[in-house]
Amino acid sequence: MKKTYTSIVLLLTILFSSCEEVIDVDLDTAQTRLVVEAPLQWQKNTSGRTQRITLSTTTAFFSDKIPTVSGAKVTVANSSNRVFDFIEVDEVGEYYCSNFIPEINETYTLTILLNGVTYTATEKLQAVAPITEVVQDNEGGITKDEIQIKSYFNDPANEPNFYLFQYAYKNELYQNLSTSDDEFFQGNRFFSLSRKDDIEVGDEVTVTHYGISQTYFNYLTILIKISGGDSGGPFQSPPATVRGNIINKTNKDDYALGYFSLGETDSKKITVE
Repeated sequence: MKKTYTSIVLLLTILFSSCEEVIDVDLDTAQTRLVVEAPLQWQKNTSGRTQRITLSTTTAFFSDKIPTVSGAKVTVANSSNRVFDFIEVDEVGEYYCSNFIPEINETYTLTILLNGVTYTATEKLQAVAPITEVVQDNEGGITKDEIQIKSYFNDPANEPNFYLFQYAYKNELYQNLSTSDDEFFQGNRFFSLSRKDDIEVGDEVTVTHYGISQTYFNYLTILIKISGGDSGGPFQSPPATVRGNIINKTNKDDYALGYFSLGETDSKKITVE
């Protein structure tokens, strides 16, 4: 019996040892592309003069570092051809403007000159309806026993509007992101809703509503579906090859990723009681 037991142990040892073999997986290396993070946001009741654009490139699948892009010339011009320069700070791929002038419904054109290549994108600055009330609902969710936050606003009448809703939780990377158009609440009072199912008393929640264009709405809706609706932020590098509105004027096949958007925003905070 002892001999049989010893044989079984030896067999199991061999089996588990064979499971430790390292398997190398060859992944195709895709073409490196420029990634543009250019959401110009105008928070209500601020000047909106300080704006930032970040440039990086795509990288290997298993890499934990995002390569930054330095040395580019980055400008944004309005329809009157007033040019706003974005100056790089400390060569880390972040370009800042301190004299930007935001104007609702104004059209702006982004131009990036990098290594002899010209990238452009054009968008109109979108308004957002102000948040009128943020309330706590203690009977939310399917089971009617979850804490949810509702943020109300009055949608403008007689015009199509598109929104991005963001719920951020203090000291957490977790965020709720959702998009909406006003097809079913045109000109009426409506609300956005937090989607975190474990909000607790004492939690601080920041809600932000963004006014976005229809094309940006389509782009974000795809990204949010890919990410499952929650991420580190709505303006991070895309998790998949989703084409934005950045055009390579020099070589259209060598397109960039990311999006140039302009929109008014409104934010409120609430502490759960």
